[in-house]
Amino acid sequence: MPLGFSKEDTLDLFVLILLIVMYLGIILLPSKKAWISMGASIVLILGGAVTPAHAFGSLVNWNILLIYLGSLILAELFIYSRVPAFIAQRIVERSPSIGIAITIILFLTGLLSAFVENVATVLVIAPIMIELAKRGKRNLAPLMIGLAVMANLQGTATLVGDPPSMLFANFAGYSFNDFFFKSGKPSIFFAIQIGAIVGALYFYFYFRKTDSDIKVLPPEGIVAWFPSVLLLSMIGGLALFSALSAQGGIHPASGIFVFVLALVGLAWLVLEKKEKEEAKNLIIHLDWMTLVFLIGIFIVVGALAESSLLNQLAEQLAQWVKGDIFLGFALIVAISVLISGFVDNVPYIAAMLPVANALANAMQIQPDLLMFGLLIGSCLGGNLTPFGASANIVAVGLSEKHGCKVSFWRWIKLAGPFTIITTIAASAFVWLVWA
Repeated sequence: MPLGFSKEDTLDLFVLILLIVMYLGIILLPSKKAWISMGASIVLILGGAVTPAHAFGSLVNWNILLIYLGSLILAELFIYSRVPAFIAQRIVERSPSIGIAITIILFLTGLLSAFVENVATVLVIAPIMIELAKRGKRNLAPLMIGLAVMANLQGTATLVGDPPSMLFANFAGYSFNDFFFKSGKPSIFFAIQIGAIVGALYFYFYFRKTDSDIKVLPPEGIVAWFPSVLLLSMIGGLALFSALSAQGGIHPASGIFVFVLALVGLAWLVLEKKEKEEAKNLIIHLDWMTLVFLIGIFIVVGALAESSLLNQLAEQLAQWVKGDIFLGFALIVAISVLISGFVDNVPYIAAMLPVANALANAMQIQPDLLMFGLLIGSCLGGNLTPFGASANIVAVGLSEKHGCKVSFWRWIKLAGPFTIITTIAASAFVWLVWA
């Protein structure tokens, strides 16, 4: 044991060093982030910072992970049903110009992404955008950039939208319904909608020059409506569980409920649609790596949160902002945008949630304000660069596959102003309502 250090101090230092090493590994080797986070959690256990029982029994939130896995499966079934593509096609057919059609589809894509994983949303709407680009004789790149950033924006709006929202709900004790209204006030969902409206207007002014008439697109046939029923059942069920939760937060049965719906969907795919191979491929190609990644993050950041390090950091920040609530809020939003534009926002928001909470306590204010600022900044900041979010990488790949290159500066030129104005709009709403 180092001279002058207690056992607790040594373990705190061990956890901090391991977190830094894990973070550097994720930055340098993003494709290996799942194994890096899980490896770090195993080292923590072997080093005695946490016991296996505490790590996997208390720090890992299996309820959240079941919600994530179940919603992934339901989202894939929803895509298989072709309902989203059918709706998008109907919007195109009824719009007076391609520019207006693009704007409407981008806004509705965002709403879809509030309940369906971002990458899945991009993949299901991308064929419509590709066809619109061909018929409007436009460069595909701006359409795909718009698709990705609108999907990322709305992924913050609900509990089931994205992993950062789930981490936030787990830490803050927010239920599904709390994302809409909390303590009688409009919550994060409405802040994101303000940002989405501003973002849609931004894209309207960008695409309005595309005023050519729309030629009829190839018809999209609906495979089945049942996946839509399951998805709506998930939303309604989570809302009901939230209302029934006596202690607030996520109801303990929510994860099992969503996962059972997913199993029903898979059974329907195999037994009713006779798509055994489709079901097999769906399961194989699920985002299992993010599940592994989240398990590791839960353990490492959970161990960090139980140390005294984050409280010390929060106390330093409180002294720096000198009780200025607006400065503290603006600082968290701005730093989160810049960091999340370049590194994965999941470990960042997981580590910073306890800091935001402790900072709020040190400043003697409700923590919701600062945690909302953290959530907005870290999630919307992912739109800043082409590698700030997985949906961005997929959108760039699809664009370049169809012959439209997307350079770093081309992305910044369109997505940079979008990120700034949507972040300001959503943050302003949060400040006015919660400050």
